[in-house]
Amino acid sequence: MSVVDAAATRYAGTRVRRVEDPRLLTGHGTFVDDVVRPGMLHACFVRSPLARARITGIDTAEALALDGVHAVFVAADLNPDVREQWYTLLGRDIPDTPRPPLAEDEVRFAGDPVALVVATDRYIAEDAAELVAVDYEPLPPIVDYETARESAELVHENYPGNVAGELSGRPAADLAPVFEGAAHVVGTTIHQQAYAPVPMETRGLVAEWSATDGELTMWASTQAPHEVRLFCSRLLGLAEHRVRVIMRDTGGGFGQKVLPMREDMCIMLAARKLPAAVKWVEDRRENLLSAGQARHEHADVKLAFDEQGVMLAAQIDHVSDAGAYPTPWPVQSAAPVGMLFPGPYRITQATFSVTSVFSNTSGRAAYRGPWQFESVAREVLVDRAARELGIDPVELRRRNLLRHDELPFFNPNGMPYSDMTPLETFEHALEILDYQGFRAEQKRARAQGRYLGVGTASYVEPTTAAMGLHATEGATIRIEPSGKVNVYVSGGSTGNSLETTAVALTADELGVDIADVHTIQGDTAITPFGGGTGGSRSGSMIAGAVAETASILRERIVAIAAHRLEAAAEDIELAESRARVRGVPDKGVSLADIAAMAYFQVDALPPDVPPGLEASARYRGKSPIIWANATHVCTCEVDIVTGQVKLLRYIVSEDCGPMINPNIVEGQIAGGTVQGIGGALYEQLAYDDDGNPVSTTFMDYLLPTATEVPDIEYGHVETPGPGPGGYKGVGEGGAIGAPPAVINAVADALRPFGAEITRLPLSPAAIVELIEAANR
Repeated sequence: MSVVDAAATRYAGTRVRRVEDPRLLTGHGTFVDDVVRPGMLHACFVRSPLARARITGIDTAEALALDGVHAVFVAADLNPDVREQWYTLLGRDIPDTPRPPLAEDEVRFAGDPVALVVATDRYIAEDAAELVAVDYEPLPPIVDYETARESAELVHENYPGNVAGELSGRPAADLAPVFEGAAHVVGTTIHQQAYAPVPMETRGLVAEWSATDGELTMWASTQAPHEVRLFCSRLLGLAEHRVRVIMRDTGGGFGQKVLPMREDMCIMLAARKLPAAVKWVEDRRENLLSAGQARHEHADVKLAFDEQGVMLAAQIDHVSDAGAYPTPWPVQSAAPVGMLFPGPYRITQATFSVTSVFSNTSGRAAYRGPWQFESVAREVLVDRAARELGIDPVELRRRNLLRHDELPFFNPNGMPYSDMTPLETFEHALEILDYQGFRAEQKRARAQGRYLGVGTASYVEPTTAAMGLHATEGATIRIEPSGKVNVYVSGGSTGNSLETTAVALTADELGVDIADVHTIQGDTAITPFGGGTGGSRSGSMIAGAVAETASILRERIVAIAAHRLEAAAEDIELAESRARVRGVPDKGVSLADIAAMAYFQVDALPPDVPPGLEASARYRGKSPIIWANATHVCTCEVDIVTGQVKLLRYIVSEDCGPMINPNIVEGQIAGGTVQGIGGALYEQLAYDDDGNPVSTTFMDYLLPTATEVPDIEYGHVETPGPGPGGYKGVGEGGAIGAPPAVINAVADALRPFGAEITRLPLSPAAIVELIEAANR
């Protein structure tokens, strides 16, 4: 990584305006639905109305007879064309679960795609889908994953007991003496409901096959264009260079758009059978019906304490709903629930088990902080322990949170914590709140019959996991003959401002004016291979890739400038798109002049300096995991008659290292926090006893709005991490910390009633029931 002159570092760490905003805020973005190709066709799926049934026949004749319908594909038309089906993110050898493009023989959830209709426009395709006659023989569905292991029915016949996969840590018997000998053991069972990412832009794909040159071009709403390209090349048996993926603007992903799902597979397979490009954009009902669920899980959890309230051991036995067709292998996201359960505490002994179970519901999919339940379970249990031990929950945490000077520290499941500040961020958040002041206010309010509560949640977040697909990131930088700069990175910007990040970092590394830098992202034909957005990796990995590449160009620029100015290379500094002699500001040369010399006056270049100003390089992650951490603090008021929760203040103290752009960091925290608030109080993907989804519109699936969310207050503790610039990830933390902070605040408000929260969401009706049950 290059070292940049302090004088040239002008953008990282400052609130640079987002370069994307003029395009996006004026409606000039290009999303998948904006893509139009000559003669383009449109696709619509025929979906099962039943949670489980045998397919005994499909009649497509009436649909094909409709004017404008081009084709109707069923499983026999597409599924046999599948060559390989695995994700680069996980690797070929992972024991993945079944994932046919279209349902074969049996449908396994309400919304399962059975047929694909292609017509001249979406309206005709939808009309034709209604005309496809599918004969179903209903079968008993497994709707409740909690009973699936005891059911005689199987979602997939090759998975006994409906177990999709399981993993465990240290044998629980090893810790039995610790729990038996502890002064206090606190345990409970905590359930979290199913909810989903609900991105502003739903899933979508345009695929265009060119038979003459055997190439497939796709415009995708994705977080990882190179992953889509690799997956498609394997799926269709095409060489990678025959597949091009173009990602322009993507309106949110939050994990849902990292990996291609079954509908994407269908469009890829169908494209080679069609004479023109085909577009599929799901509507909101489809998104809530079949784009995947997350968070549906429960666990038996317990903590052991000594007489002083010091944590001795932790145990979690976690079971999650994999749905019918999870993406990806569900144990991958379940394993960190167990491994991270000790959290940011000084716990030296722990064990865990995680089990993923199939059900006849929408498949589990990634969602911002897929392991989030470990923080929900642990932080709710810590507050419960404080109540049972008669200790203030803040004081209990103070006795057990790790301090910065205690690191590195291996949690008892082997996670190597480093470069974090758990206790420091905790204290910072409480200082912003004025914790004692709030307790005094709470006491006065209760005397008036008002019920206020405060909740905290502290967590550690693994970011930038440098392994597999995510181990490296590339960048290409070309300084044009005009002196303007183009930086090419893989992309994956889905509202997380990777354009602004790449531009600011490049401007700093080369000492150029930010207005002179432009970035090209999201086109696999011209950008270096990269892992895309996921795992809170983008900021630090792009910083590394840009730094590695810019150092090559910087050395070349300095050599040319020194030759031109007749100065020593070590005396050259780069700033404001100029190279100048340090201490002699009037003696300099513009980057445009240097570029013109590099391209057009190659005979005048110094010896051993190649012509041109273009370079490519790859950054390799320096650490297996870069750790971030935060504390969330929430205060609320609960109306004990209606059960309504009003959030009063919301504070986040985050340590994500030095901030590349505080605006972007705070935007990421805010977005995740609001999603977490929604999960605690409002959102639920619910099914009835027959497996029928009952929340597939925004009339039934409730989201938080600006009315329900208070202004979020930010505190920043900046501890450099081991990566480039000391940067850490920040994308997922808000969604991890918010639910337990809100739950604990509500529980604290209800403390006079002795109510204990073990199920989500905390709807008004659920809160009234809690109060009534506590009073019975």
